[in-house]
Amino acid sequence: MATAPTKPATPVKKESSGASGTFALLTIPICIIVGILIFVFILGDPSHYAGGDVDKGVPQDIFGTVHRGGYLVPLIMAFVLMVVVFSIERAIVIGKAAGSGSVDSFVRKVTSLLSAGNIDGASAECDKQKGSVANVVKAGLKKYREMEADDHLTVDQKTLAIQKEIEEATALEMPMLEQNLTIIATLVSIGTLCGLLGTVLGMIKAFSTMSAAGAPNTSELSTDISEALVNTALGITTSASSIILYNFFTSKIDKLTYAIDETGFSIVQTFGASHAAARRG
Repeated sequence: MATAPTKPATPVKKESSGASGTFALLTIPICIIVGILIFVFILGDPSHYAGGDVDKGVPQDIFGTVHRGGYLVPLIMAFVLMVVVFSIERAIVIGKAAGSGSVDSFVRKVTSLLSAGNIDGASAECDKQKGSVANVVKAGLKKYREMEADDHLTVDQKTLAIQKEIEEATALEMPMLEQNLTIIATLVSIGTLCGLLGTVLGMIKAFSTMSAAGAPNTSELSTDISEALVNTALGITTSASSIILYNFFTSKIDKLTYAIDETGFSIVQTFGASHAAARRG
């Protein structure tokens, strides 16, 4: 009986999970292709080099300098694009999960209505708020009504059934919020590592060129080194932005989880208090 309301929701969540997985599978190769196109046609445009010579000309601006960073540059640029795209996607998903209004305000209203014993009013607030938090709370309130009409269970069994319903609803709603965050977390490490690899390869090339030339050319060497360090700069940019955004979204999810826990506790507490008062009466 406690699990019945969750059955219709399961296919929806599986469908949403599949859609999110498809989005990730499409986004990653698309970002790589876009990164390569930017590298070849924008950064590699002859106008960024002296005399229009891409192979031997001196870079005239930041675009040419970044282009000289090597063949790992488009890959790292793709990582930056992935951070942007997946962050926008997570922001939209988490925003929908929070609902149409402030989560804190919603929790205060529902808690206040529960304290007053106005279950219908609390359910109406869930309809107004929408989103994952409201869905979980509404599932708990629905089970609350079912337990009130059930004369075959004890108060403890009814309370346990309400708690179980809230936990099951949470298990269906909340995991979707963390999907694709693992990709952002992975980019924290892989962005820096690829940046360092590109720099090492660039440094090897720079010193090999100097060794082949015989007499050291400090001007040419410093140019080669600055171009090699482009990879490190892009890698650190990817890593830093990934860390900031990952922690931001994680804190948002924690806030929603806390709101569910707080409201769920109020539902259970209200149910227990109303039945305790009934027994005393």
